[in-house]
Amino acid sequence: MDNDKLAAIRAKFGGDNESTIYDPTFKAVADKLFDPSGTRVAPYAGIPTFLDLPFRAVDWSDPDISDLDVALIGAPMDLGITNRNGCRFGPRAIRAIERVGPFNHVLECMPGSDLRAEDIGDVPFRSRFDLVKSHEDIEATITKLVAAGVVPLSIGGDHSISLPILKALGRDEPVGMIHIDAHCDTSGPFDGSRFHHGGPFRQAVLEGVLDPDRTIQIGIRGSSDYLWEFSKDTGMSVIHAEEISKLGCEKIAELAREKVGDGTVYLSFDIDSLDPAYAPGTGTPEIGGLTTREAQEILRALKGVNLIGGDVVEVAPQYDSTTNTAHAGAQMLFEILSLMVFSPSVATGI
Repeated sequence: MDNDKLAAIRAKFGGDNESTIYDPTFKAVADKLFDPSGTRVAPYAGIPTFLDLPFRAVDWSDPDISDLDVALIGAPMDLGITNRNGCRFGPRAIRAIERVGPFNHVLECMPGSDLRAEDIGDVPFRSRFDLVKSHEDIEATITKLVAAGVVPLSIGGDHSISLPILKALGRDEPVGMIHIDAHCDTSGPFDGSRFHHGGPFRQAVLEGVLDPDRTIQIGIRGSSDYLWEFSKDTGMSVIHAEEISKLGCEKIAELAREKVGDGTVYLSFDIDSLDPAYAPGTGTPEIGGLTTREAQEILRALKGVNLIGGDVVEVAPQYDSTTNTAHAGAQMLFEILSLMVFSPSVATGI
């Protein structure tokens, strides 16, 4: 480097200009985060909330939430688990992650500022022991959000929570779905119950709230494939994990966009879609899954899909002493919230 170049660099970035950010996009982000003295709230300070969003205590007898675009809500319930339980602790673990966002450099958005989004706490469950009542409570709570024109982004809990959410969202018209998971979750009853976490999307189709012709399932693998004939038989597209390296993430996202079309879409992300190397803290880990980078690439390529809701489920933090699983869950939550910045339904209210 010659002296003239060094002098130019010093003139632009040194002295009184040390804190100057020239790129207008980056400057807009910094202006929202830093106060005039150049400091910002420490990521480890304050009361933990989903993605460090503002918290709102809701009176569920008369919820005043119509000013929100998106409500992030916990569903700490794992009564539908078939293997290792513990994802009832998922919402709390994801809230505790302190370094996700606020700027999405790929989608070039800052969802916490671009949207009116808040953490509104958890579903008010009547019983910690009754699965059917818990599903009723989830459906009733999400129905109130939908009535207020607020898009729900839910954090589980086990994957059975998706059924009552879809019943609330698809009450008037069945929705399409992009489902990223190790398992199709379209099996029949286990041990006399059809409401477990292995069958929510079978029940959602039978209830008439999920359109199988507009549903795609990505990352499927493992020894339970014999349980998923319902998916293909009803018209769902199933992309196995083994196909991902051959097709590529861009192509997979393209197939997803073609499948769901312009209609309303629900996005469900099970943390066990990720390989256990990245997310061991889950109830049914399956070797051979997505990397975190592949998951992000697929999600980010869905920009513009008409999302009316989403979830991140199955984070069971006690099986991962590193907190990597909760961190991955929080990051995927951030990616979904970022997509909602560009969703027509979020912009207009569902």
